[in-house]
Amino acid sequence: MSPADTTAPATPAGAAAVPAPGADVPVRHRGALARLVRAELALVLGRRRNLVLLVGLALVPLLLGVVLYLAQDTALAGQGPPFVSRVTGNGLFLVVASLFLCTPFLLPLTIGIASGDAIAGEASAGTLRYLLVVPVGRGRLLAVKALGALVFAAAAVLAIAVVGLVVGAALFGVGDLTLLSGSTVPLADGVLRVAGVVAYVGLSMTGLVAVGLFFSTLTEVPIGAMAATVVVAVVSSVLDQLPQLAAIHPALLTHHWFDFAEMLRVVPSADVLAQGLAVQAGWVVVFGALAWARFTTADVTS
Repeated sequence: MSPADTTAPATPAGAAAVPAPGADVPVRHRGALARLVRAELALVLGRRRNLVLLVGLALVPLLLGVVLYLAQDTALAGQGPPFVSRVTGNGLFLVVASLFLCTPFLLPLTIGIASGDAIAGEASAGTLRYLLVVPVGRGRLLAVKALGALVFAAAAVLAIAVVGLVVGAALFGVGDLTLLSGSTVPLADGVLRVAGVVAYVGLSMTGLVAVGLFFSTLTEVPIGAMAATVVVAVVSSVLDQLPQLAAIHPALLTHHWFDFAEMLRVVPSADVLAQGLAVQAGWVVVFGALAWARFTTADVTS
């Protein structure tokens, strides 16, 4: 075979070459990746649907705080689910109670929508192939999409926490924090513990982001990827309630989501918190690798 026979076909004049599956595009322009990151964050945080989702989450602590404020003098005062009954005594608990109520369903639903749409949304709109013409390879593009989904997940948790803190302080005031054991810690220590709760909840959502990103690479139908992501969280919660499956409980996505309660003990257990974060890291590694393998080999040029 002559050298001419092995030469790749020339790209027609004026046509932008779409990278082959698995190919990495050399950076031809400095700052291309940074521009892509800025564009992705602006898209994720500026999209009306995502803003509506954030507003909906922010309404949870607002409505909860108002209801508890109006009902604090009734016979129901001091009753209710864990953390909720403590809100009227210290506004800091409104942050914890709101996260406690949102973690089982509202947060996974919101994050599932954003992460499931990351790649599938671009494919559905027909813009994915044009994104790949940007001088940033597929692996980096996937990393940018993952970053956007993680930033949105952080924004979702912060929306609940910030509004909960403001509303709690305004309606109930803040002061020294009474822990689950009945011990009291100074306000500064209490604020740090609540901040730790917020950080732990945010990190607990990273595994779900990875799951959503993987499903997003499998389809061009965003709603399918969103639904599959939420279903994974729901199924994990259901399996976690079955004592017959106790052997697999520690590895389930949702099993350690409520371990943030350790932050409200006199001496938080570092082992419990580390185990929960390690499980999330495992889900991120596994589903992040699956997403990378799928995205770098998929044919998106048709």
